[in-house]
Order: sequence, then C-alpha cells, then structure tokens
Amino acid sequence: MNESQIDLAHCVALGSIGDEDQRAVRELLDTGDPVLRADFTQEVQQTREALALCASSVAAAPPPALRDRILAAVAADQAPPTAIHHSRPPLHTGNGRSTRAVHD
Repeated sequence: MNESQIDLAHCVALGSIGDEDQRAVRELLDTGDPVLRADFTQEVQQTREALALCASSVAAAPPPALRDRILAAVAADQAPPTAIHHSRPPLHTGNGRSTRAVHD
C-alpha cells in the first residue's frame, strides 16, 4: 500500500470520509489485487482497534509538583520585552537641512 492508501484507510476507520474518498475506496476494494484489498482492510481494522484503545484509556492525575515546574519554566522563558532603539544619522536634503528632526 502507498501512503495515500494508508491515509484513506485511516479516514475510513475514523468515519470521516467524503464523497471523493468513498469513490477511491470503492475503486481500491474493486481492484483485482487481493493482497491490496487485504492490506487495506487490515489497516482499517488496526486503526479502529487503536482508536478504541485510546478511547477506553483513563486519564491519570499529574504529579502535584508538575504544575509548579511548568509555571516556573514558563516564567523563566518569558523575558520582559526590551525596546530596541536604533540611532540613525539625520537625512539631509540638498540645502543642508535635516529631514528627520521633526519625526524622530
């Protein structure tokens, strides 16, 4: 099976398949290649089993100190913003007058 066929099998397992993909599945299953049909069917089944396993899992509470560690890491990673000021020399017109004096 190629990558697009595997992706198609995952969409079938998720039940999120559109009209165009349904036609592609029919074409794939109507093919004369029994190995391809078997591989596709197996991929759909394995994906459904994996999804069922994930759905049946129970969330575990994180360790109490985890929240404090995460908040400390975020606080350390967020340095206060600093203003970057670039000093530029004034622009002069042909008459020798500065054109930036009013706007800077």
